[in-house]
Parts: sequence; C-alpha cells; structure tokens
Amino acid sequence: MPKEKLRLSGVRKAFGDVPVLNGIDLSVSEGEMVCLIGSSGSGKSTLLRCINLLEPIDNGKIIFNDEDISQPGLDPQPVRQRIGLVFQSFNLFPHMTAYENVILAPRRVFKRSGTELHSEIKALFERFGLAQRTQHYPDQLSGGQQQRVAIIRALAMEPQIMLFDEVTSALDPELIGEVLDVLRQLRMQGMTMILATHEIEFAREAADYVCMLDEGRIIEKATPDVIFSNPREERTKRFLASVLNKS
Repeated sequence: MPKEKLRLSGVRKAFGDVPVLNGIDLSVSEGEMVCLIGSSGSGKSTLLRCINLLEPIDNGKIIFNDEDISQPGLDPQPVRQRIGLVFQSFNLFPHMTAYENVILAPRRVFKRSGTELHSEIKALFERFGLAQRTQHYPDQLSGGQQQRVAIIRALAMEPQIMLFDEVTSALDPELIGEVLDVLRQLRMQGMTMILATHEIEFAREAADYVCMLDEGRIIEKATPDVIFSNPREERTKRFLASVLNKS
C-alpha cells in the first residue's frame, strides 16, 4: 500500500472578499500522478501555489510527510525545496545559459560547488534530451526546450513532489508532446505529481486520479476511466463535453 505523501483537509483561501478555495480535501500517495481539471478560475493554480506555500491558506491543514506545513510561522523555504513547482511561463533568467539557470539554486541552497554538482546537472540534461543545449541562452531555445529546462531546474533541487501549473498552455501545439513526454518519464520513475492541466487526453492516459474543480471545490475525484466515461456530476459532464468538442 503506497504511503500517503500529501493531505489537504478543509483548505480555504480568499483574495479579499473573493473566495477561491472553498474547503479542499485531497489525499495523494507516494508515486501517484493526480491531474486537476476544470475551467479557468476554478482554483487549480491557487491550490498548487498553496501547496508550495507561495500563498498562505486562510483555514484548514496541509500535511506533507506527516508534518503540518500550513501552520503559521513555519519557514517555507525548506518545504519549497522538497515540493517543486513549474509554471506555464518558463521564468528562466535570460542572461544565463540553460546550465547556469539550473545550477543556480542548488549551489545557493545546498552550498555545494559547481564542480560537485556538475555531473548531476549534466545527467539531468542528458535524461531529458537537452545535452547539446546546456550552453544555449533561453532565447536560443524553443518554447518546449525552455519548459524542459524549467522542469530540470526544479528537479535539480531533488524534490519529493512536483507540481505543474498548465505547463503546456504557453506552447505551440507541435511542442506540447515533448513536454508531456518528460512528464511520462517522471511518472515511470515514480515521482509524485500534481498537475493542473487542460490536456484531457494526457490525463486520461497517465493519471492515477483526476480531480474536477468547480468554484474552489473538488466536486469529483475518480480514476480516468470512470471520470471520462461515466462522470457522476452534471458539472463534470458539461465541462468535459465542452473541452472534448474543441479537441
């Protein structure tokens, strides 16, 4: 039985008077891939940012490795080192090469020299098909390559969970596949992952569970074969009908 890695209980978050998360309950086991689906504004991105502690929650609990990481006053930095977050925008430093972008954080955080880290960083670039691109600057890379560098940068921190916020939405259609291939690799290697995604076919193929969000709530959680072939909630049926009709 896989060990529970992350649990959210009654998580609420509002921006001013606008509620964004309305009591999120979610459990993720080690090695699972959970895909979050739902229309824009349903709370997917905010949920990921709260898990990574980029946004403080207003109520509820976030338990990571049996530790309450949502308690007030907790230093978020050690948590963020273990929970990687990759955004839809690549956020690479334009004046640094791909290699320099990746090695920057591990050198600062782990206090290890570039020489010590070199073989590990090089292996990550090789693993994701970018061995020939380490000395390229972001503007010399395609969007798909930049997103892969952003994923490598997160993996260089040796996270225990990876969060992905619509990582293909800024890419041209022909580049989406290469980023999804990286996610498939990570899944095969046992990485625990939570993805906010509009890539419905990918979620159907790769996810262990799919969560449908609506108005800041998880209204339905099921395996892909259930949620895509026989959704329980009317809202889920309408959302999937609209998304699948566009594809």
